[in-house]
Amino acid sequence: MTANASIPLDYIEFCSPKLEETQAFFAEAFGWDFVNYGDDYRDIQNAGLGGGIAREPVRPPLPVLKTDDLEDMLARVKNAGATITKEIFAFPGGRRFQFLEPGGSEMAVWTEA
Repeated sequence: MTANASIPLDYIEFCSPKLEETQAFFAEAFGWDFVNYGDDYRDIQNAGLGGGIAREPVRPPLPVLKTDDLEDMLARVKNAGATITKEIFAFPGGRRFQFLEPGGSEMAVWTEA
């Protein structure tokens, strides 16, 4: 991957301590469908951009970028000045890490398993 290759936004993750209520709201208000991954995560379907809802305390939505080389992207964001908030971890379907960009917004990068 070249240093100036564009990395697209691929996913946005919402957090809600009231997961079922948030899911019902999104379904009614926006017509979105969901895939349930256990008690604590819903994958949003038919929203135009991939997304999910995690049962967690409320925080700003998490923009997620996708890459084919997660280790390279981890090095790139570190070299560009990011603070890593979650090192690479696995989840159903892939692996990702999370970071704070210099202005303080949290973001993540993922790759398929």
